[in-house]
Amino acid sequence: MPSSEQPKSSRLARRAVLRGAGVTMALPWLESLQAFDAKPETTVFPKRFGVLFMGNGVNEDHWSAEGNGAEMKLSRTLSVLEPLKHKINVIDGLYLKMATGQGIHPAQTGSLLSGAVIHRGPIIHAGTTIDQMIANRIGQDTAQQSLVLACEQPMTGYHETNFSMAYSSHISWQSADSPVPNEVYPSLAWDSLFENRGSLRNLSILDRVKDRATALTTRISATDKAKLDEYMTSLREVERRIEKTRENKATADDAAKGKNRPAWTMDRPANGLPEDLREHARLMCDIIAIAFQTDKTRVATLLLARDLSALYYPFLQVKEGHHAASHDNLSDGYERISRFHLSQLAYLAGKLDAMPEGNGTVLDNSCLMFINNLWSGRKHDNSRLPLVLAGGLGGTLKTGRTLNYLKAGNDNRKLCSLYLSLMDRMGVKLDRFGDADSRLADL
Repeated sequence: MPSSEQPKSSRLARRAVLRGAGVTMALPWLESLQAFDAKPETTVFPKRFGVLFMGNGVNEDHWSAEGNGAEMKLSRTLSVLEPLKHKINVIDGLYLKMATGQGIHPAQTGSLLSGAVIHRGPIIHAGTTIDQMIANRIGQDTAQQSLVLACEQPMTGYHETNFSMAYSSHISWQSADSPVPNEVYPSLAWDSLFENRGSLRNLSILDRVKDRATALTTRISATDKAKLDEYMTSLREVERRIEKTRENKATADDAAKGKNRPAWTMDRPANGLPEDLREHARLMCDIIAIAFQTDKTRVATLLLARDLSALYYPFLQVKEGHHAASHDNLSDGYERISRFHLSQLAYLAGKLDAMPEGNGTVLDNSCLMFINNLWSGRKHDNSRLPLVLAGGLGGTLKTGRTLNYLKAGNDNRKLCSLYLSLMDRMGVKLDRFGDADSRLADL
């Protein structure tokens, strides 16, 4: 039964919400909590779908995998996934025809998650992306239809190819002419997650629900008490880090007022974004993990580094910005950049895999997709795309495999065929998506 049609009592079984002054905190699944009088056998765990995007290609000399299961061998860049290799699929050889032969960068990104034909000139036209197709179908079952996060501000204007920079700046599109706005500030994403609002926004959300959390412990088992305590402890740690970014944003907003311009138009870190990209990316992954664990949303995207990215990596000993470094994508420095971004998938997947849910974990009921718009930055080559899936989508997706479609023929290696296959497993049945009307073989 598609998840959008499951009985509401099944979808919401054993979940609780703690409310305090100006805040709502959803809790993870608790086995002993008999919410909505659900019987144990009726509990249906939700499926979640997430996308992590890195632009401008990878170091192709160090992006490869072979073998399956325990025998899977991962290359240097993919080695960050070693602890989770039994729960991933490394997929090679897929491509998107509409994104080839149209020019570099925006034309190679604007339709990456939709398979749409994008337009040049002042009127943007793309297509609804896979994440929003899923969110539109199942989003009514959660407090938020989707999370759309980014670690880098969008660009404005036009590329030399006469495509709008909106195509390079956004991977999630609600409709042909409407990219979903990226939330780049961790504190604002946090506030949205907990409906944190009003004059108390700067006070700890945990302190505001403390009494209700204490009362809940009298209704749950010892096992669930330990789970709740672990959850609250992890939230406290993330909240402390969030508050540092909130202070930085407030300082930036004050400085921006003096210059009569919005803070987001200033350079990093004057704009209030975390100066350390490592902390920024981890906070965004933490927020997605909490949202999935508590069923606040079942769909999320995270733009780690946009196409034409201007991010810098002093902690990787790389002097060039991301885009410039990608033109020498076979360098050791760019390999470190590729590995850093893939490590965010490893981090998020690892967090989800540490969250028990029934007889499995939240990762077992999720699918995280790491994707890039290019294979080789120095050639602007997108004839094959780096792609990794993590998670088993409630047992509907076999994992621990390397799948290579490079020699399967163009009709059999369509990226949109993968999307059709994944949407099927999320309960979204379509006859066609982008350029595909058939599912990806052997998935």
